[in-house]
Amino acid sequence: MTYDLTVIGSGPGGYIAAIRAAQLGMKVALIEKYSTLGGTCLNVGCIPSKALLDSSELYHQAVHRFADHGLEVEKPKIDFGKMIARKGEVVKQTTDGIAFLMKKNKIDVYEGFGSFVDKNTIKIDGEESKVINTQKTIIATGSKPTMLPFIEFDKKRVITSTEALKLEEIPKHLIVIGGGVIGLELGSVYARLGAEVTVVEYADSLIPTMDVSLGKEMQKVLKKEGFKFNLKTKVESVKVEGEEVVVKATDKKGKEIEIKGDYCLVSIGRRPYTDKLNFEEIGGKMDDRGRIDVNEHLQTSVEGIYAIGDVVKGAMLAHKAEEEGVYVAEHINGEKPHINYKLIPGVVYTWPEVASVGYTEQELKESKRAYKAGSFPFRASGRARASMDIDGLVKVLADKETDEILGMHIIGPRAADMISEGVVAMEYRASAEDISRMSHAHPTYSEAIKEACLAATGDRALNM
Repeated sequence: MTYDLTVIGSGPGGYIAAIRAAQLGMKVALIEKYSTLGGTCLNVGCIPSKALLDSSELYHQAVHRFADHGLEVEKPKIDFGKMIARKGEVVKQTTDGIAFLMKKNKIDVYEGFGSFVDKNTIKIDGEESKVINTQKTIIATGSKPTMLPFIEFDKKRVITSTEALKLEEIPKHLIVIGGGVIGLELGSVYARLGAEVTVVEYADSLIPTMDVSLGKEMQKVLKKEGFKFNLKTKVESVKVEGEEVVVKATDKKGKEIEIKGDYCLVSIGRRPYTDKLNFEEIGGKMDDRGRIDVNEHLQTSVEGIYAIGDVVKGAMLAHKAEEEGVYVAEHINGEKPHINYKLIPGVVYTWPEVASVGYTEQELKESKRAYKAGSFPFRASGRARASMDIDGLVKVLADKETDEILGMHIIGPRAADMISEGVVAMEYRASAEDISRMSHAHPTYSEAIKEACLAATGDRALNM
């Protein structure tokens, strides 16, 4: 069988690329090694983690907030098995939806492990081996959790995000190595359900890739929920002793510390997954971090082969992979798409949520770019007070001379949805004053964005 385009990997980047190519009239094949489509994101990442985050937040609200709303209920009981089962059903509905989209767009799906024979020939090892021919190929094989070599990783007590989404019990004390997105989200799930959570992070702040102000505010909020933090702390060893995990580390003062828990989640990042792809054997080039080398059009060093998502440089985000998938399909079709990587937002789905797009204040200082900043706390928002979600703030950074918005950083209720206003504004190179002069419905959380823009244009927020 010969195809115009073959996509290896069915995660958000891969399946979206396949759909866009099919829309453009190409004959498309999609190769997936697992029995369900959707990759890490839909099966063991974005979707299941959000399902558990929502379930745990409802429980947390019932225990800690209902009484303040005048709702008197007995303390709810957790049926953890049912919670995990609901998560599984959400995943199934979503992955089944991807299978439907493949049929709708007449995309041939092959289950098996794809590897290159040459640039136009791909071998698929599944229940039986097959070989297909293709004019173009997109590598969208995603990533796997990074593990430190000195950690005893047994997938039972010392776990990655994959195992954390299918535990059979709520941990008594969950140790989280890594204070980034994955660690904080999954730590939040179990903290809300009653677990003690201790975070060990090598950097001096949480979510270190985002604006420092967000990490500081996040730490304050999570401390109130019972999190314990060990920042600027280097892990030396992780060992399983019976039903206990012992983590030994060196703190910021050089002192050795020991932390004991019943589970340890290792979430120090992810690595590109290109194992057994046979890409280098046909002339493909990788960088020193195992990522596939691509040019500005996401073309690899091998003619006709492209790579997108977690296997190439840039943030490991599902929506970044989607944008790249559409970009490559359209580029192959002779169109001239574009991606502004600075305007791909990052989100942490804790509660309050954290969202960020554009330049951080640290980046602007380092580049010596003249800027002004405006912020507005949710404590001063009528809508936030009504829902008792008063933690957090909106921070807007704008060019000192032109007032063009350079960055927007939010920690607060529904930040994940609100950040799109910042993305739209920055794609059209709006000024802070532009946003401040647009009518925002009252009362809404998004009024905080308008107020932060007012603060940035001349310290003239109206409600504080």
